Amino acid sequence: MPPALLALAAAAFVSGANLRLFDALLPTVAEDFAVPPTTASIVVTAFTLAYGLFQIVHGPLGDRIGKLRVIGGATLIASAASLGCAFAPTLAALAVMRFATGIGAAAIVPLALAWIGDNTSYEKRQATIGRFLSFILMGQILGPALGGALAEFISWRRVFDVMAAIFLVVSVVLFSVDRRGRAHAAAMASPHGNVWRTYAAVLADRWVRTVIFTVFLEGAMFYGAFAYTGAYLKERFGLSYLLIGGMLAGFGAGGVIYSLLVKWLLARLNEKGFVRLGGGLIFICMATLPLLQWWQATIPLFIVAGFGFYMFHNTLQTRATEMAPRTRGTAIAVFAFCLFMGQAGGVSACGLMIRLLHYGWTFTIGGAGLALLGFWFARRIDVHRLQSQALVN
Repeated sequence: MPPALLALAAAAFVSGANLRLFDALLPTVAEDFAVPPTTASIVVTAFTLAYGLFQIVHGPLGDRIGKLRVIGGATLIASAASLGCAFAPTLAALAVMRFATGIGAAAIVPLALAWIGDNTSYEKRQATIGRFLSFILMGQILGPALGGALAEFISWRRVFDVMAAIFLVVSVVLFSVDRRGRAHAAAMASPHGNVWRTYAAVLADRWVRTVIFTVFLEGAMFYGAFAYTGAYLKERFGLSYLLIGGMLAGFGAGGVIYSLLVKWLLARLNEKGFVRLGGGLIFICMATLPLLQWWQATIPLFIVAGFGFYMFHNTLQTRATEMAPRTRGTAIAVFAFCLFMGQAGGVSACGLMIRLLHYGWTFTIGGAGLALLGFWFARRIDVHRLQSQALVN
């Protein structure tokens, strides 16, 4: 694996870990600052808000000055902010540092995918992207487990020492590779006209608005509820943080299983089947979780939830790459922005719902919403196909 791709894979790993880190850490952070989990969830909202918001900044910037250079600078910011998290004296300070971490982490995945597209032939690109995405999934699997283990045996603060070190190493490697390949990067850079005019042109397409509306709701309903599963397990079963982290890692394991079976599944199901089945599986898992009497039974539930989520979400990702072919980078930036804005808003909304309705109804309503969303989007796929055929004819 080339040094740049290896560094990008390491960055993807730590980015994936950061996205799911507080699934296990939220209860212990809440205890440390003497606040309920619904209040401590501000650290989740802060990270996802910055992560989504700065997607639309990093994409055009990478096109102008070089993708590796932007990722290198962004991971340096994330390293410094992660170190700040380790020493945050208050919950507010921790939220600010997580917001800064999100600013840096936001550059990694979209620009890394763009770099792979620039530097990999089409015949090898799908396999290369598949290997790259597996590092994100592994980060999502091991992030909660690492967070739970360090919180149990040392301190949740030490998690951020590890994150800061990885971000720093990645930054150094990327800056080094960027200097050696500066001529090629300059050749690939493609400045455009007014950025906001380009975004407006993308959003003028009704199908684009349909896809990004769907991913916004997906992020809000799934990630909004899932952020509280660690707190629920702690409250319901009194489990250790190490065990909670290991259990929540099952979500990423479900994603890995999906990635291994996707070719087989595609031969048997079309995109409509993917979103319907994915939404249905999530609903079953979320509605069943509050009914289980034994914590051991939740383990396969998280695996199935991860499988269903990636079945749904990967379909949206695939559609996003083709929803505006002439301005693909801008379109994917909008897609990512809406996903994480949905997640940030969903965490806050689900926190309010938990206060009013408790965990069980919150999980069930979120799952039911995703099932309905899957059926609705499947119908929109049919409508879009018919409209596209009419335009061709």
